[in-house]
Amino acid sequence: MTQPPRATPSAAPPARRAAAALLEAVLTRHRPLDEALEALPGRAVLNPRDRAAAHRIAAAVLRRTGSLDAVLEPFLRREPPEAVRQALRIGTAELLLLGTPPHAAVASAVALVPRPFAGLVNAVLRRVAEAGPAALAGLDAERLDTPAWLWASWHAAYGEAVRAIAAAHRQEAPLDLTLAPGATAPEGGEALPTGSIRFPPGTRVTELPGFAEGAFWVQDAAAALPARLLAAQPGERVADLCAAPGGKTAQLAAAGARVVAVERDPRRAARLRENLARLRLAAEVVEADAAAWDAGGARFDAVLLDAPCTATGTIRRHPDIPHLKRARDLAPMAEAQRRLLEAAARLLRPGGRLVFAVCSLQPEEGEGHLPAAEALGLRPDPVRPEELPGLPPEAFTPQGALRTRPDFWAERGGMDGFFAARFRAPD
Repeated sequence: MTQPPRATPSAAPPARRAAAALLEAVLTRHRPLDEALEALPGRAVLNPRDRAAAHRIAAAVLRRTGSLDAVLEPFLRREPPEAVRQALRIGTAELLLLGTPPHAAVASAVALVPRPFAGLVNAVLRRVAEAGPAALAGLDAERLDTPAWLWASWHAAYGEAVRAIAAAHRQEAPLDLTLAPGATAPEGGEALPTGSIRFPPGTRVTELPGFAEGAFWVQDAAAALPARLLAAQPGERVADLCAAPGGKTAQLAAAGARVVAVERDPRRAARLRENLARLRLAAEVVEADAAAWDAGGARFDAVLLDAPCTATGTIRRHPDIPHLKRARDLAPMAEAQRRLLEAAARLLRPGGRLVFAVCSLQPEEGEGHLPAAEALGLRPDPVRPEELPGLPPEAFTPQGALRTRPDFWAERGGMDGFFAARFRAPD
């Protein structure tokens, strides 16, 4: 391998500079990856192809940070500055995970660091390139790439399945679509047993035929299940709490229900309205805190509460989550969910239906709320396996709730981790 030029960070290719900026935003400033991506320079400075490449590189580093650091450790005598560490991670990810030609990967990483560190980065990455993918062999990737608190939590909840869950997080998530009523699925998708249409990772949804016409919307197969469990009927009055970005609102509206979608964040509410407009579906959007919203005394036939949570069930598509969430986040999040559950119960008419859901693998945010629901007078309405064909038996808990995991449907590309429980109000 020839010696890469000694360059300054400004000489690095735009995609690598952007990837480094994304990693700095997530790992140093603790900003969500999607938020950091939106904050990158506009089209005139960074074209869409470079933005996509930057996201791909940053996501690979975030998924495999522990493994990448383990590969680098033997070649580092002391801890390098953070910016140098990120350049080494980017170069190692490109060499071992993304198939970038060695010269390009090393030269780009060298160009990311100040001149005094160029020799170090060049020497270390030359060693990594010589080792090749074998450098990852023998590593306990599942443990290395999973924060200790999450591993302990998942092991306590799911036993030996913790390793399969962690392995699923190393893979990029496929693209799942929910079809509008009467719409035809775009060619090339796989029809899943639960009704979603699946495309390979990296599929650009805006380029699929029917997107502009509102024939479908993006929604992980697991995320589509809570609205199916609510089984909204034409003409029913239904509240969708914490509704943005609107996938479940769209499901309810497409079923013919009269939907009130409640979202407290004005920007997310605006996105919800935009999505409904593209889909040509009608719903009343209310900007309010669902925990305090009283609906003017109105009562609903059904309420869907997909509560804000730590989102640890969505790590496949949001690899920044293990780097942003901490065990201390659980208690306040569970308390906020409890308040939302109380508010949702107050909105039900006698005999009305409620589905409570979270996209979290943490029992404190799912199964832990069942006693609180019972204390509110809500009667469990058990989920039956025949309602959701194709799911493994372990998706249905002894309490009659639904619990999906990223390692389910591994041969198809997995699914998000969700908890959902269905209740009825007293008559």
